[in-house]
Amino acid sequence: MTDSSMLVTDIGRSLLGDSSVLDSKIIETSKENLFIGLVSDVEEEMPQIETRVVLVQEAGKHEELLKALEEIKVPYIKTESVEEFGDSESPEFETVFVVADFQDSILENLCKFDCRVLGPPIVLHCAQKGEPLPFSCRPLYCASMLNLVLCFTGFRKKEELVKLVTLVHHMGGIIRRDFSSKVTHLVANSTQGDKFRLAVSLGTPIVQAEWIYKAWERRNEIDFCAADEEFRNEFKVPPFQDCMLSFLGFSDEERINMEEMTKMQGGQYLPVSDDRCTHLVVEENTVKDLPFEPPKKLYVVKQEWFWGSIQMDARAGESMYLFEKPESPELKKSVSQLSLNTPNSNRKRRRLRETLAQLTRETDTSPFPPRKRPSAEHSLSMGSLLDISNTPESSITNGETPKSCSKPSKNSAPLPAKQSARWQVAKELYQTESNYVDILTTIIQLFQVPLGKEGQLGGPILAQEEIKTIFGSIPDILDVHTKIKANLEDLMINWTESKSIGDVILKYSKDLLKTYPPFVNFFEMSKETIMKCEKQKPRFHAFLKINQAKPECGRQSLAELLIRPVQRLPSVALLLNDLKKHTAEDNPDKGMLERAIESLKEVMTHINEDKRKTEAQRLIFDVVYEVDGCPANLLSSHRSLVQRLETVALGDDLCDRGEQVTLFLFNDCLEIARKRHKVISAFKSPHGQTRPPASLKHIVLMPLSQIKKVLDIRETEDCHKAFALVVRPPTEQNNLLFSFQMTTEEPPKEDWLKMLCRHVANTICKADAENLIYTTDPDSIDINTKDVDSTLSRASRAIKKTSKKVTRAFSFSKTPKRALRRALMAHNTVEGRSPCSASERYLGSRMTSTSSLAGIPSPSLVNLPSMFAKRSHTLSRSTTHLI
Repeated sequence: MTDSSMLVTDIGRSLLGDSSVLDSKIIETSKENLFIGLVSDVEEEMPQIETRVVLVQEAGKHEELLKALEEIKVPYIKTESVEEFGDSESPEFETVFVVADFQDSILENLCKFDCRVLGPPIVLHCAQKGEPLPFSCRPLYCASMLNLVLCFTGFRKKEELVKLVTLVHHMGGIIRRDFSSKVTHLVANSTQGDKFRLAVSLGTPIVQAEWIYKAWERRNEIDFCAADEEFRNEFKVPPFQDCMLSFLGFSDEERINMEEMTKMQGGQYLPVSDDRCTHLVVEENTVKDLPFEPPKKLYVVKQEWFWGSIQMDARAGESMYLFEKPESPELKKSVSQLSLNTPNSNRKRRRLRETLAQLTRETDTSPFPPRKRPSAEHSLSMGSLLDISNTPESSITNGETPKSCSKPSKNSAPLPAKQSARWQVAKELYQTESNYVDILTTIIQLFQVPLGKEGQLGGPILAQEEIKTIFGSIPDILDVHTKIKANLEDLMINWTESKSIGDVILKYSKDLLKTYPPFVNFFEMSKETIMKCEKQKPRFHAFLKINQAKPECGRQSLAELLIRPVQRLPSVALLLNDLKKHTAEDNPDKGMLERAIESLKEVMTHINEDKRKTEAQRLIFDVVYEVDGCPANLLSSHRSLVQRLETVALGDDLCDRGEQVTLFLFNDCLEIARKRHKVISAFKSPHGQTRPPASLKHIVLMPLSQIKKVLDIRETEDCHKAFALVVRPPTEQNNLLFSFQMTTEEPPKEDWLKMLCRHVANTICKADAENLIYTTDPDSIDINTKDVDSTLSRASRAIKKTSKKVTRAFSFSKTPKRALRRALMAHNTVEGRSPCSASERYLGSRMTSTSSLAGIPSPSLVNLPSMFAKRSHTLSRSTTHLI
């Protein structure tokens, strides 16, 4: 009470000037207090309504449903008949009926009495989310379409539409008669009508009626949502649904491609002039007149409509792409003559005289080309875009001087009284630079910017990674050449023979060195990405077709435009050389041009060297993918692949004698791999790209510093194209001998051995690479190649492989034979027997998969006689390597 009096007193002091205001404030305060008191009295008098769930028939047998109701603490009753619940409208209970099957007659009876009906999935959904049971005036079975707003178009049968609407309501969806921005999905039975056009313009997903039926089939999946993009895309309305297309004016290759695309996009194609045809797609650049009079129901459209529909993934409006037959000059002339007899002939006669006078002025013989508008001189024209080698036509011939010259402007270079050869070349350099800048601008504005734009109809055409791979550093290159063009333009406007063009190139040489290598080195990857995306993504193919038909591109493809940066620097270098030839010796620009040419050569050399390194790195990745078990440390920024050599093993140290072995020579190491006995399955990356299976098995990665000698084995009747390596691993005291026979003609053995020794010498920092090669007889090291590829040798290797498979088939441990032998040898060494060979220790130290077994004696082999180990060493040598 004290607070109230203080409030009134404060209000009275502040409003003493107007007592009526004070009275109104007191009345409002009393009314609010009275309303609060009435509400509290009503709450005390209103009884609490309890929710009661009635599980009808099969719903009462649903164990998960019973558990869910217990979790949300909702009481339930099981019943076989709903007739006994005559008090369903009782003020004490809010009765909710749970029916397992919405196709039963029980649902119809409950709907007649406006009962609240739910399905088991919606109850389980609420229990999972911890939410109360929803209140719905219609039967609600599941939440598959919860919060989705649907609109229908193109349905003529009322029974089908009623069925679809009922299913949507059962799944929690909302139906709207009129289409608006609040509609989330348009269910279309036709690709015509205002609703369809509006949905296309707003980017609203357009689906078939089958989407609703398939979603209802999955109604019992608790976590299923019909709006899931992957599920929804299966039922999207294709662009050419209900369309019969014909094609006119295209080549056979283009027509076949467009017919295939038509079938892929849900349409059909027919011959030209077929009465069933709905659309005639015309190549407007080749077709000037139609071979027949088209009926009114036939849409005659340009090819841009076809590709635009595929790009936006919906049928485009035909009104914007209608084909119009061009009027002939004769027709225009006849119309002009007829129009002279009309009542408005005076005005038309005057217009005709003005037109004829203009034509007379334009056709006067003059050595100068017609003057263009300043704004048009630098516009992107087809001729200037496609020919970067255009030379300016002579504006003055035979030494004639123009009678009148316009003032020089920023958009046109002035014509000197006498054109020198140096000026001509400089003008050509400026023109080609201007054309080149226009090409780069076209690439960015027509291709890169639209592809990277957000909110594209139908979603992004390409991923950001693909866009970056295709265009690379094109924006940076454009920025540099825009500055070069501005500098050259300023020189041409204020031209004198002493102007230095070489200084302009030198000014931006560092920028050229920075921007060109990233693009040129990955240009092949850019082309491959374009080809791959064009095959796999029809929308991207349509996007390229639309832009290729535009005059800015001059009917050139994106790949053809992107090759211009690769060609530009050599072209500039040639022009600078030509400019230097026409520059006097006492001209200051002579030395600057020489320096500019040298700077461009340095840039191109750097590009070639960088490209070579990039290619070498790519080859290393190919080796890693081709060799199964290849060590990861093979990948290094300083390492490059020098040579690959196919050989056959002549000894038993690395693998079985006669096995095919591949040597990969790097600048600092040698990777040795054998051919796999069983090729593993192909590897599929997360991006869907399938790599070929690894065809080789890693044996050893040998640093070149471990190669002490390279033996060139003399040619004899029993030994051909053989060589050997004397290797000293750091963990061994004795040398190891690895011998091979070359199986290819290239490279020659002499060149291969010199190449190998040169890189070995570079690795160990020695200048005498020739001293590493030693010539020896095959008998001195007990090597011959006579029986390596004989029938008996192949049969022996086959028997060894079969023996190995049988041995492992009857083995209980499935442990590789090499691991068993090493375990046995380690046990024998402890008892004073002979240890394993040095080569086995060398190879074993590099095979991490079996290193843990080296010092562990096998309990099952402790009592085996030593003779068994010896026999296994001599008769089953093929089992001593990992499979």
